[in-house]
Amino acid sequence: MSTDTHITPVTPVFCTIVPPHLLDALSRHGNPTVSDCARRTLERDTLERTRRSLTAAAGPRPAAAPAGEPDEPNRSIHDAGHATALPGRRVRAEGDQPGKDATVNRAYSGLGATFELFFKAYRRSSIDGRGMPLIATVHYDREYNNAFWNGDQMVFGDGDGEIFLDFTLPLDVIGHELTHGVTQHTANLNYADQSGALNESVSDVFGSLIKQYALGQTAAEADWLIGAGLLAPEVTGKALRSMKAPGTAYDDDVLGKDPQPANMKDYVRTDSDNGGVHINSGIPNRAFYLFADALGGHAWERAGQIWYDVLTGGHLGSDADFATFARLTLKAAKDRYGDGAEQEAVTKAWTQVGVTTE
Repeated sequence: MSTDTHITPVTPVFCTIVPPHLLDALSRHGNPTVSDCARRTLERDTLERTRRSLTAAAGPRPAAAPAGEPDEPNRSIHDAGHATALPGRRVRAEGDQPGKDATVNRAYSGLGATFELFFKAYRRSSIDGRGMPLIATVHYDREYNNAFWNGDQMVFGDGDGEIFLDFTLPLDVIGHELTHGVTQHTANLNYADQSGALNESVSDVFGSLIKQYALGQTAAEADWLIGAGLLAPEVTGKALRSMKAPGTAYDDDVLGKDPQPANMKDYVRTDSDNGGVHINSGIPNRAFYLFADALGGHAWERAGQIWYDVLTGGHLGSDADFATFARLTLKAAKDRYGDGAEQEAVTKAWTQVGVTTE
């Protein structure tokens, strides 16, 4: 059912939804409640990132996928009990009825919504295309301000309640992190510089599409925000990122101003955040929004199909830059839809963000 045409060596990476630059800013805040939570989150992320790199160096563990390509998800939700051992105590298995813990129920539903979009729109069975079980852990650590994909499973913090709320609240956050797993099993984009920004952008794209699919929204109806509902009411901001208008998601006296550029002329060169992977992803994000908006209708159909074709088609190298990805979307549009509106719209979208397709 998967459209993958090749098998890419899997190199798991540790990917978080909240960028390090945001946590670093919070760690220097004058309010000790805010700064302590951010500092502990940064320390935990560093430890988990190191653990993941050691695991990757030892070789990836084979996924315990069922035989064949199942058309239904196989979900397992675990409760860490505010500790850090993974996966924790299993509290809901596939087919179990909802319990009293809303966080558990949201994680279960979010994993299901992600499976559904990839399966029904692109005939992909789970993360690896072969029915990989979907595992998630909730209530991770205490006041942990992040959610992450560690190469094997999803992990959600409860937030500190001051800046961030429960990380299972936004469906697109769940979809974003699980899409890192899809990328891991397909193009395996390096998590640094432009290829890393593409890795982040692909997760934003499909995270948004998962939410739009679940809500039945058209491109015009969607908010194109990543993490809407995650920021606490006192924070001056709408979300973590805006695909429609990068750089406008928040402007807060604690978080600072959203640093995402919307055009290559404003590309941020930095040594932090693996070369700005969470920052410069705003450029391909806006290109996808412009493309989907120009086509209209449901964005997971033509626009999402083209992005999926590029991700899984076997021609996207792990070190691809924006221009390479743009050229491949142009080729994918022509291969699937011929010379028409799709090819014209995708060319215009990349041109508008300053990325050449020639």
